[in-house]
Amino acid sequence: MTDSETLNLLVEKYNALKNEIGKVIIGQKQAVDTLLLSVFTGGHCLLLGVPGLAKTLMVNTLAQSLGLTFSRIQFTPDLMPSDITGSEILDESRTFKFIQGPIFANIVLADEINRTPPKTQAALLEAMQEKMVTVSGKTYKLDAPFFVLATQNPIEQEGTYPLPEAQLDRFMLNVKLDYPSFDEEMEIVRTTTVDRTEEVAKVLSAGEILTFQSAIRRMPVPDNVVDYAVRLVSATRPGGADQFANKYISWGAGPRASQYLIMGAKTHAALSGKYSPDIEDVNAVSHDVLRHRIVRNYYAEAEGIDADTVIAQLVKNLD
Repeated sequence: MTDSETLNLLVEKYNALKNEIGKVIIGQKQAVDTLLLSVFTGGHCLLLGVPGLAKTLMVNTLAQSLGLTFSRIQFTPDLMPSDITGSEILDESRTFKFIQGPIFANIVLADEINRTPPKTQAALLEAMQEKMVTVSGKTYKLDAPFFVLATQNPIEQEGTYPLPEAQLDRFMLNVKLDYPSFDEEMEIVRTTTVDRTEEVAKVLSAGEILTFQSAIRRMPVPDNVVDYAVRLVSATRPGGADQFANKYISWGAGPRASQYLIMGAKTHAALSGKYSPDIEDVNAVSHDVLRHRIVRNYYAEAEGIDADTVIAQLVKNLD
């Protein structure tokens, strides 16, 4: 099968996936689209939203429709690194045996990731970057595909720990979930207060996902698109020519953001039925890629300028 045929098949499977997920998740179409984009790109995703917006249900439904192994880790203040990676125990024959932790799954839901201390959060770093886990000097490779999909409540701060910058940077995308519309909430209430369950069909296998990921990586990218992505990321760094960034940003995005912008643009183009990304595809993923990589300063906080406003202005300045 040629790459163009593979990408055409990807669009079919993508639409089928959205239909299956839509049986359970009402509304949140943009969040579902972005979640699927992260899957086909091979990146990790942080879901930011208040309680009750179906973040956990969305990830669980996604795992069912993809036919992948799934584990959920409830992050709490007393969670230990070994509760994530696994540990060695002394078995009946007096030899040490490694018992795998919940990190050994295709999709790992890190629920309320900011409720555990940085020491435990760091247990995810090697898995997210290297796709492997090291315990007692031994390295164990994780099965592909591997995704960490984390949730975070932006309101309640009591008993929470800020995510270290190194941890945040491992997430390709930061997705903000909004409240449903009035009509969507009406439909949610109607469908969830009756004795009815929806069966979610398996649409894709692990092998098919890896095939699609490889085809997306082989997509050609015009030089002007790469140039635009790098200039956009560079504009987030104070000390440059962009006066808006100099005024409101303390720290900007690193080179990984440029890589993720191009990979996200490739996947966005593929899911839109295109065989090569353009600048519009870069802009389409720019907020989700850059939102958690920009550290605003005191002036931005005082004037109520959030990260999305900063990104929108930087994109406007490049036009």
